[in-house]
Amino acid sequence: MKRGFWGTLLRNRGAAIGLAILALVLGVALIGPFFVSPSPWRMVQRPFLAPLMVSGFPFGTDALGRDVTAGLVHGARVSLLVGLVSTLTALMIGVPIGALAGYFGGKVDDAAMRFTEFFQTIPSFALAIVLVAILQPSIVSIVGAIAIVSWPPVARLVRGEVLSLRTREYVQAAIVAGQTHRWIVWREILPNTLSPIIVLASLMVATAILLESSLSFLGLGDPNLMSWGYMVGAGRTVIRQAWWITVFPGLAILITVLALNLIGEGLNDALNPRVARDGR
Repeated sequence: MKRGFWGTLLRNRGAAIGLAILALVLGVALIGPFFVSPSPWRMVQRPFLAPLMVSGFPFGTDALGRDVTAGLVHGARVSLLVGLVSTLTALMIGVPIGALAGYFGGKVDDAAMRFTEFFQTIPSFALAIVLVAILQPSIVSIVGAIAIVSWPPVARLVRGEVLSLRTREYVQAAIVAGQTHRWIVWREILPNTLSPIIVLASLMVATAILLESSLSFLGLGDPNLMSWGYMVGAGRTVIRQAWWITVFPGLAILITVLALNLIGEGLNDALNPRVARDGR
C-alpha cells in the first residue's frame, strides 16, 4: 500500500515538483543558518548593495546593510515553523469538535456547529489581526491567532466524514459489542478520516504561511524574528530603489505556497482510491 501510495504521488508531476521544492526549502531552513550570518539583523555591508555586486552577498543588502540572503534563510525557519505548528494546533481543536458533532449529532451537533459558525462569520484575516494586536505581536500570539481562524473548516470536514462513517457496519458492531464512545471514535472512525484531513492540512500550512507573511507585512510579526513577510514589508517603501529587498522574499513565499498546494493536489489523487484507480 505504501509503495502504491508513493508511486501514485510521484507519478503526479506537480506533486513531485512540489516535494522537491519543499525539500529544498526545508534544507535551507535546517542547514542554511550554518552558512550565513548567525543573526539576520546584523549590518554586514553598505546599504542597498545590489545582488551579485559583492562576493558573499548573492541577494544584496537592505536599507540598513543587512544581508538579504541571511534574512531569507532565517525567515524560512520562521515561516515553516508557524505554518506547521499553527496547522497542528488547528487540527487539535477542529478534529475533536468535528468528531463529537458528527458522532453524537442532535444537540451536541447543533451546539458545535453554531460555535463553529460564530468564527466563520468574521473574516479570517481581520480576526487574526485583532487577536495579534490584542495579545501583542509574538510568535506565540501569531501561531495562536492563525490556529483560531483555521480550525472551523477542519471541524466541518471531520463532522461530514464522521456522519458518513458512524452508520457503517463495523461501527454498529463495536456499539453492540459494548465499546465506549471514546474507543469507537478514536479507534474505528477517526483513522478512516485521515485521508481528507491530511490533504486539508497540507493546504492549511500554505494558508498559514500566507497569513503570517501578511501579518508581518503589516508590522504585526514577532519583532525578534526575521520572516519573509517582514522583509517584504520593510522593502516596500524603497521598491523602486532596491527591488530585490521585496522581490526575493516575495518569490520565496510564492514558491513555498505553490509547492504546498501542488503537494496537496497530489495527496488528494494518491489518497483517493477512485482517482488512483483511473491513473490520473
